[in-house]
Amino acid sequence: MPRFVLIGLCEPENSAQQADFDEWFVDQHIEDTAKCPHMVRGSVYKLSGPHLEIDTPSKFLSLYEVEAESYDEAERILNEWQADPNAWEGRAHHIATRERIGEMPMNINGSGWFEHIATHKGPAGD
Repeated sequence: MPRFVLIGLCEPENSAQQADFDEWFVDQHIEDTAKCPHMVRGSVYKLSGPHLEIDTPSKFLSLYEVEAESYDEAERILNEWQADPNAWEGRAHHIATRERIGEMPMNINGSGWFEHIATHKGPAGD
């Protein structure tokens, strides 16, 4: 089955939202999304430094790996999953945290589905 990744570039709107971003997005939203059917894993990375002196559009990168027939199917399944308030036992806590925080504690600077083309393992690969 084809494998896709959904990449999101995001960050808290300001430093005052960092704790809310960490609690809702890092600690809850990544796990919540990773539990969606067909998901292989969900990860989040924090920018640690520049590369090639090029501006980086975001301080955080979310990466969701999914197996699906197409990115359209993956998107449909994800949207249905996220719309279901009873999708899994942790969803109520995730929703309650979002309601307590109020507005979404982040800016989304970019997002998109990418189809896996090739992988080459290096010396430290598993």
